[in-house]
Amino acid sequence: MFSRSTLFLLLISNLSFSQLSVRNDAYVFINDEIVFVEDDINLNEADSSIYLRDEAQVIQGSGTTGNSGVGELSVYQDGNVGAHEYNYWCSPVGSKTSNNTNNPFGVTFLNDVTGLITSTPATVGRLPGYNGTCSPLAIESYWIWKFIASDEYSEWIHVGGSTDLNPGEGFTMKGTAGSGDAQQYDFRGKPNNGTIGVSVLNGQFTLVGNPYPSAMDALAYIHDAENAAVITGTLFFWEQDLSVNSHNLRDYEGGYATYTINATGTIETYTPATFSTYNLNGTINGAAGGGPSGKEPQRYIPIGQGFMVEGTATGTVKAKNSHRIFIKETHADSEFFKSSNTKKKASKNTKGFFKVPSDYKRFRLNIDFNNSYTRQLVETFHNSTTFGFDYGMESNIHQDDILTLDAHWLVDGKPYLAEALPFDVSLKIPLAIKLNKESQIRIRIADIQNFESDQPIYLHDIENNTFVNLKVQDFNINLEANNYKDRFEIVFDKNTLNTPETDLNTLKVFQNNSISELKISNPNSLNVKEFSLFDVAGKEVENKRLHDNSKKAYTYSTKLLSDGIYILQVNLDDNQVFKKKIIIANKK
Repeated sequence: MFSRSTLFLLLISNLSFSQLSVRNDAYVFINDEIVFVEDDINLNEADSSIYLRDEAQVIQGSGTTGNSGVGELSVYQDGNVGAHEYNYWCSPVGSKTSNNTNNPFGVTFLNDVTGLITSTPATVGRLPGYNGTCSPLAIESYWIWKFIASDEYSEWIHVGGSTDLNPGEGFTMKGTAGSGDAQQYDFRGKPNNGTIGVSVLNGQFTLVGNPYPSAMDALAYIHDAENAAVITGTLFFWEQDLSVNSHNLRDYEGGYATYTINATGTIETYTPATFSTYNLNGTINGAAGGGPSGKEPQRYIPIGQGFMVEGTATGTVKAKNSHRIFIKETHADSEFFKSSNTKKKASKNTKGFFKVPSDYKRFRLNIDFNNSYTRQLVETFHNSTTFGFDYGMESNIHQDDILTLDAHWLVDGKPYLAEALPFDVSLKIPLAIKLNKESQIRIRIADIQNFESDQPIYLHDIENNTFVNLKVQDFNINLEANNYKDRFEIVFDKNTLNTPETDLNTLKVFQNNSISELKISNPNSLNVKEFSLFDVAGKEVENKRLHDNSKKAYTYSTKLLSDGIYILQVNLDDNQVFKKKIIIANKK
């Protein structure tokens, strides 16, 4: 049993143990400090406890024994949303089962704080109006869901009040009425430890999070070799408008903020959730209604934080002890991504944008739709980046976050919020705008870093052949409903566009059905930007942006396409368009 002198020492000092064992009714109280345990934690009896208070954390090393015992670790975290909004969570503890493994979690393990080390179990179940309440703490079980390797809204898995959350799986939970959007939860259970994996699939999203009673380094997590092989490298953080007090899905206003970081940790890239407009100084326009908190995802992920990842292969995304780090949530580089925060911290910079090194360039665009909300896009330039996908530098859009009025970069025909390219004044960067109704569009610069003062950034309207230098003025236009993929682009030199028309007749197309292959012959090395295939109904079934755009020939497999008539459209860099009908008849 620990003596009182030992307990006092833990209160004031950072300590390290090879093992940490707590017996009988003894407890360890850790206040605003870190305890490092190389191997395992043994909370042997039911009354054996560890209390983490005032941002105290526990980190464990490379030991493989696994935590054990039927005692509990207790750690507080604030939810800070109301009864109508979701936070995304991931529990740092599991059930107090007597084994050496990480155990499942359920919201029945959450407690209502009553004192410094005392709490009572929260009430969990169906509540009047589907609203959780603050005092005493009652959690509406209907709002507890998880999302594993899926891509449809219908594929959310209802957890409710059961203990069906496996270690590392994230979950949704709405806040409580009466808490002032500041509900405190006491997580109690056996602390998670070691490698914790959750399934991912190519093109599917999984809700995961930080599963430890310590902070986690996004750099270590994203660039872990095993994780880099199975996810896109972007973390998606949910944020919801606190002013929309409704449980009806059609009334929700929210979105995903994105975060990624390069392998050296020198370039952080985020985009904010989209459901409000921004003022010229980058602050939220309150006149447009509620909006995001203005919070930014940061490198260090606090205890309890849940987030989405997108898979690139069938496999397992893993959290590991090597990803854990002692960084307090009050640190400027840590953020529990919720709609408000009672913990104070210094801001990273006056405008809230991550600064890039001097050998990088960066700008952000704010695209406003009917002065209702703003989609923010970021473009980063460096000679180390490529025209292909740059892991840790680029972020696509979460499939649930594509809006009826929206804008994005086009990377290989897919929608991206953050793109990275090697800079050249001859670059032409496609900007896609999607509208389901006639809308007023405004495009403006939100942030610009390390561009020469005399270097323009033009918005080129290809249809009208107009150029607006966004460094000088905003671009405003009223557009009819359409999917504008080829009309707008960002350019840096108008003169590079004044090229004579090329002879499109030199392009030849061959569909070889015996081997299910489409070939585009380009003997004169015309500058081909992209090609698309459309079915007879006009639906685009394939789009490929070409980075080596002056090759003599391009080939594309048609094995996965249904037999039928298609229209091939080839877009050149000078905005000329070549079209050809092809017939696909795959050999049986």
